[in-house]
Amino acid sequence: MVEPSTIAAALERRFSTRAEGRAEGHARRKEAPRGALAERRAFDRDPVAHLEEQNVDRVPDLVPLRMARMLTDPFAFFRGTAGLMALDMAHDPHSGILVPSCGDAHLGNFGFYASPERQLVFDLNDFDEAAVAPFEWDLKRLVTSVVIGGVQAGLDEASVRRAAGSAATTYAQSLRAFAEQSPTDRYYAHASVGTARRQFDTRSRAVLDRAVAAAEKRTAAHAVRSTTERGPDGRLRFVENPPTMTHDMPEAPRGTGELFVQYGRTVEVDIALLLAHYVPTDTVRRVVGVGSVGTRCFLVLLAGADDDALVLQVKEAGESVLSRYGGIPQLPIVAEAIGRRGQGGRVTSFQRALQGLSDPFLGHLRGGGRDYYVRQFHDMKGSIEVAGLDPASFTEYADACASILARAHAQGLRVDEVVGYLGSSDVVGRAIVDWAFQYAKQSRADYEALKAAAAAGRVPVA
Repeated sequence: MVEPSTIAAALERRFSTRAEGRAEGHARRKEAPRGALAERRAFDRDPVAHLEEQNVDRVPDLVPLRMARMLTDPFAFFRGTAGLMALDMAHDPHSGILVPSCGDAHLGNFGFYASPERQLVFDLNDFDEAAVAPFEWDLKRLVTSVVIGGVQAGLDEASVRRAAGSAATTYAQSLRAFAEQSPTDRYYAHASVGTARRQFDTRSRAVLDRAVAAAEKRTAAHAVRSTTERGPDGRLRFVENPPTMTHDMPEAPRGTGELFVQYGRTVEVDIALLLAHYVPTDTVRRVVGVGSVGTRCFLVLLAGADDDALVLQVKEAGESVLSRYGGIPQLPIVAEAIGRRGQGGRVTSFQRALQGLSDPFLGHLRGGGRDYYVRQFHDMKGSIEVAGLDPASFTEYADACASILARAHAQGLRVDEVVGYLGSSDVVGRAIVDWAFQYAKQSRADYEALKAAAAAGRVPVA
């Protein structure tokens, strides 16, 4: 395993040519052999105790719901265990080549959303765990999700292995292609729905078109209509649906008006001017996702003149699992930013760096001793459900996600070093796939352990 001091030193390097960076990546193979990326090292661990540790700082009455959602199926469990996987990867050999990372790059965290120009784009869409980490950690999480998701979708083992291998290969090929571009061209690259559609065959396009049609209906206006009603006084307020949506939220930070002003200072001037047309009038607790259940998340209703309204989501931001459990030292600039702007600033900064186009409403705030980030709620967001996809469609979707991940990683300073480390062979791809199949078995065993703990009453389940 590469020592933290070695990693810290590597972060300070700059390469004057692509060839110089690739030579450094090639040389790194001596210290971190590519085939060793397939190695899984056993250590004393209790997956249930790990989840219980995470639950300590979560809203107590939502912990049983988190456990219930994770027990839905093995893929749902995998979605909720980014921290456990980071802990495991920290014990295995890794390249030591750090890139800006999503931290939770499974198949379910890619999808559609609206660009500032109101066009649908396809990209990564979850950055709660984003930080700097070895490039293959994101790739391992993606390929493992292909394995677990493929099994969940009912594909046979041969089809799952082909899809996993194709995703790993697509990542390497895409990264090489991005590395040939200038940093400016890589920055401007993004995947529109049209771009994604051209990569799919006829059957896959039909799946994509259905998902796009659903996403296009989830506008900001629809979010208002679907979550609010008019009270006796004629004013809009959120409709309760306990426990997933409720006004009973003692854990909420106080001073909504002051927090709204604080958030407004973290967005660009044009958005700040737009927000000046609104005032916050109602707030509810909103339960989202699987792994996020129990963290503090709220919807804020903003009212303007007449019937104008907008819904923002305020979500708690804790320490990235890549740091907390993966033990990866962060860039000095990242650590400094977290000190000044909190973990919410980390999430929004990495989101802007890793996405081709980002929500212009992204901002952050601190309240009640906790950090939060802010974004629009349900602004044409959507995703493709992998359950029921045929093998060809499933593979094409996994490839699309892998290409998007490569684009995100290519924004980092180490892209040429990664290309040199990968080389022209498929050694890394095969190692990643082997590791993913091993980890899929481990994740299934951890899932069964949580089921047993729930049956024994060790963990509460809603």
